[in-house]
Amino acid sequence: MGGRSGLWSVAGLCLVRTAIAHEHHDDKIPEGAAISPDPIDTTLWIHIVIQIVTFGILFPVGMVLGIVRSRWHVPLQTVGGILTVLGYFLGHAHGGRQFKHNVHASFATTLMFILIVQFAFGIYLKLHLEKGFHGKVRKYAVITHGVVGKMMPVVSWVQMLFGGITALGYCRDDHLGQCLAHFIMGSAFIGYGIILTILLLVGQTWLRRTGRSQEFFDSLLIAAWGCVNTFTEHRWGGPWVKNDLQHTSMGIVWWCAGLLGVWLSRKRDGQPKRNLIPALVIILTGWGMSAHPQGLELSTKVHSVFGYTLMAAGAARIVEIAFVLRDRQSLDDQNGEEINSWQYLTPFLLYASGFLFMGATEEQMALLSSAHVTHVSYILILYSLAFLLFLYVAMLLHLYAVQVWPATASKTNNLNGTLQRPNGHLERTVHDAEEFELQGLISEDDDNANEGKAVSRTRDENQ
Repeated sequence: MGGRSGLWSVAGLCLVRTAIAHEHHDDKIPEGAAISPDPIDTTLWIHIVIQIVTFGILFPVGMVLGIVRSRWHVPLQTVGGILTVLGYFLGHAHGGRQFKHNVHASFATTLMFILIVQFAFGIYLKLHLEKGFHGKVRKYAVITHGVVGKMMPVVSWVQMLFGGITALGYCRDDHLGQCLAHFIMGSAFIGYGIILTILLLVGQTWLRRTGRSQEFFDSLLIAAWGCVNTFTEHRWGGPWVKNDLQHTSMGIVWWCAGLLGVWLSRKRDGQPKRNLIPALVIILTGWGMSAHPQGLELSTKVHSVFGYTLMAAGAARIVEIAFVLRDRQSLDDQNGEEINSWQYLTPFLLYASGFLFMGATEEQMALLSSAHVTHVSYILILYSLAFLLFLYVAMLLHLYAVQVWPATASKTNNLNGTLQRPNGHLERTVHDAEEFELQGLISEDDDNANEGKAVSRTRDENQ
């Protein structure tokens, strides 16, 4: 393992030196443009495919395998690390299209440094150094490794967005502000949908243990986001331009509604209480954003469908809370396993809303309009991406669930007709969203000891 650590250290130094020494040629870039008119060459396409597969698939799957302490975690992450290094160098060796200095290239160095740190922690923990000084710092290393590991999907998403923006030469000069608004807000909708999916499929027990309703956390986040929007959407002291007033008023609605939602999220006795305030905020946001004045007919139609989709997400949430769940936390008060098919609708519509909003920037709309792409075709493609992302998130959560709650613990009927585990216990072991730690790094001796205790406990209960 020491040789492997040295290899990664040398690789890290090479990457840093390459990042410092490399300069993109820009002699073919017209004045005032961000990219040259040349097409993307094969080398750069290979770079794009490798990094999408690595950061979009291998690392997230490896993260889940680390959380469930699978023996495949280390091999998969090692393969991902090797492909990342290959893709990094290919990104600096391409011909064809040239790019001015850009955020994608700048952030790549930071991302590679994070990966090197992550792999270094992983190798250190797998050495199982637990005596003396190592015993004191080990728990902090485990926490750091876990936090960085769970941060990687978010960081990877940001870098992939930067890559797409850079490839097309978008989001510069006067377009930067509206680009930031679209990509940040769109990503926020997708992130909210992912959080709802996690809580729906594996997080109900964690939510119950917090003693709070889901609307408490939703409303708190809405209020905080509203405060930020209220004071950042307009340059105070300057003139009100374009949609400044509309964006600022939307921020005001958010923090006002968020405060109300927080207050209504608890009963008089302190017990958690569901409410509809976050869903109403989603509806108002969809209505407000769909009414933004647009310069192109295509942009107007895409924004309208985005607004309708977001309003549908809020309406679906109202139906779910008020009529499907009837103000309960979940359909199954014991462990939250039972899910109504209607509950999948809100997360999916949030995914779709995010893709629609991210795909509606001024430059994208101008490009599609000049290519005579209809709004119907474009919107169907964006909805297809939402379906695929929902599928991918559900598959990751399924991978987690089947490892934490194995199918071998099948349920059987007892004398009074209730469902029980083979050992006579109704409740399952809970390892949901709160335990999303990369705990596959504790020593094998600890694992064996824990397994021995579990076997002894099972024998005692059966006796």
